[in-house]
Amino acid sequence: MNYQRTFNFSAGPAMMPEAVLEEIRDEMLNYRGSGMCVMEMSHRSAVFQTIVDEAEQDLRDLMGIPDNYKVLFIQGGATLQFSMIPMNLMKNGKAVYIETGAWSKKAIGEAKKVGEVIVAASSKDKNYSYIPDCSDLDIPEDTDYVYICENETIHGLTYQTLPNTKGHVLVSDQSSMFLSKPCNVSDYGMIYAGVQKNVGPAGMVVVIIREDLIRDDLENLPIYMQYKTHADNGSMYNTPNCWAIYCCGKVFKYLKSIGGLEAMNKLNEEKAKVMYDFLDNSKMFTGTVAKECRSLMNIPFVTESKELDAEVVAATKAAGYDNLKGHKSVGGLRASIYNAMPKEGVEALVDFLRKFEENYGK
Repeated sequence: MNYQRTFNFSAGPAMMPEAVLEEIRDEMLNYRGSGMCVMEMSHRSAVFQTIVDEAEQDLRDLMGIPDNYKVLFIQGGATLQFSMIPMNLMKNGKAVYIETGAWSKKAIGEAKKVGEVIVAASSKDKNYSYIPDCSDLDIPEDTDYVYICENETIHGLTYQTLPNTKGHVLVSDQSSMFLSKPCNVSDYGMIYAGVQKNVGPAGMVVVIIREDLIRDDLENLPIYMQYKTHADNGSMYNTPNCWAIYCCGKVFKYLKSIGGLEAMNKLNEEKAKVMYDFLDNSKMFTGTVAKECRSLMNIPFVTESKELDAEVVAATKAAGYDNLKGHKSVGGLRASIYNAMPKEGVEALVDFLRKFEENYGK
């Protein structure tokens, strides 16, 4: 069958590497002589245990994860972590959050149900278009952790420098930047990421957590909501999202094969430069984020009016560039150019937008 794959600029679920999809296709009916699809096999089988073990080890290799950190594959996506984090990490009932967009705002709302939340810095005053100065935050001594959303998917901004937590545990939501560049895991107490943007299919979160943060004194917390449950059972307390683990494992191997996170970061920088160079020189389209805070993954931009925004979205969709409509909460347009988006996809989109601008009104 001949077909043209769509350049999918969705914020998630997003594109996956074609080489990975082809490998999954080839193993769909008979995974390595097992006579079954991974979706059909027992999570207690030796075959699947090998899949999950390899996935964890490949992720450890990619990120250089120290031995004193656990890697957990948990269902529920990133949103469940908004609750699990304060439930598990608030020993003193107090945490500091940095508010930089829609997702950190939602995390703040959930954490407030569990304990005291101090919003130590916010960019709400300018519609989350910049990252506030986090070099000298007011952090009470009894703060349990400092929380950031390191890349805000909706508003398209990212941290260039991590906050000075003054010795407190740093927790980071990396959902929309996970594995897009090298990461020094030791800088964090916990990293988590919903996998449907940069790694695999929806329905799972990867949690990387330092062992000393995993508590054993939470008897009144539902057992599935405890990190200890997942750590003690190798992410197999109940039937995990086997398909997501399998697909993510494929992506981990793919990233290793192309040169790891250094190579991926170089490509991501090249892709983003194509888009940002166009926006910086366009008279019709304008980026919405301060240049020093721009995301390599999510690029929001606008025209002079909502009507023209809608016209551009319709034109791009008709031309085969899908999911460029901005999030309903902010409007405008947004190009999400995650790891699997090829550079030629960004170049083709820019060429289309340039021609649209040149011919508009003629």
